[in-house]
Amino acid sequence: MSDLRHDPIQRRWVIIATERGQRPSEFKTPPEEKKGGFCPFCPGNEHTTPPEILARRRGTAPNTAGWDIRVVPNKFPALRIEGDPDRTGVGLYDRMNGIGAHEVVIESPSHTDCFPDFSVEHIDRILSVYQDRLRDLQGDQRFRYLLVFKNHGSIAGASLAHPHTQIIATPITPRTVSIELQSMKDHFMVKERCLVCDIIHQELDMGVRLVSATEDFVVVAPYASRFPFELFIAPRRHAHSFLACEGGMRRNLAAVMKDTFTRLKASLGDPPFNFVFHIAPSISRQPHRSGYWQTLQFDFHWHIEIIPRLTRMAGFEWGTGFYINPTPPEDAAKYLREVEL
Repeated sequence: MSDLRHDPIQRRWVIIATERGQRPSEFKTPPEEKKGGFCPFCPGNEHTTPPEILARRRGTAPNTAGWDIRVVPNKFPALRIEGDPDRTGVGLYDRMNGIGAHEVVIESPSHTDCFPDFSVEHIDRILSVYQDRLRDLQGDQRFRYLLVFKNHGSIAGASLAHPHTQIIATPITPRTVSIELQSMKDHFMVKERCLVCDIIHQELDMGVRLVSATEDFVVVAPYASRFPFELFIAPRRHAHSFLACEGGMRRNLAAVMKDTFTRLKASLGDPPFNFVFHIAPSISRQPHRSGYWQTLQFDFHWHIEIIPRLTRMAGFEWGTGFYINPTPPEDAAKYLREVEL
């Protein structure tokens, strides 16, 4: 019989359709063919991208080859940096200018490598670049939320195969984030505990959805996973700010990310996936409503979602907001725990 499960963070229901019975081994995905031809992110083509914002270089001049990681504005941005939001009413509706920032973090000079292939040290450098850009963008009081996300594979939305991550700053708090923030705040107001901390403690005690655990981080398949092999990485101890994850702790996160993506690759081949950093919104934007997320340091717990794109949403999902997952997270977690690396 199918199982209806509720996600207390996003306040949504998920159908775990066990009778559809797709075993983890059935999701093995062949590597996506890396198309040849011109790539603007490859070394030697720096002149074809907008001028770099930041780069980790080996003593070479800006906008030339000799870099390890490079950040450039998106050539076709969803939101533009110039101007003011200018929020206005249009009858019953609201509108504002498409103000924000849209940047691309080119993760490596290599066209074919990705997180399972990178060294822990290189992933640590990538994470430090994310933090540098987030700190800089947080200083702009027009921006209310900053999103770090990766699309890997064309099905997951990647238009270029070269490994890269994107950072977008928005002048509003996205609905998904607002629901998450409110759920965490409501839980704290009733129980004086962090919702994510409670989830982590329970998952560690039960163990059935635990993929891995270190001194600093846990990786679990969420109880109400929307998709097969969906994963959740979070600090083991309460932490509201990703920007405070520095030094040895950040390197430990890099090691956990490498291990997790290596397990996914060993289990599933080269699946298309998205990952998303759920970080605290900026409370420095002016003007803002009284009390706007003022308890973040107590009730918010930053985390990372990894979503392999192994199934597709159809009419039922779009019409109801339900997700149908044919693989119980307990099975996915067991498969990832036991895979030979």
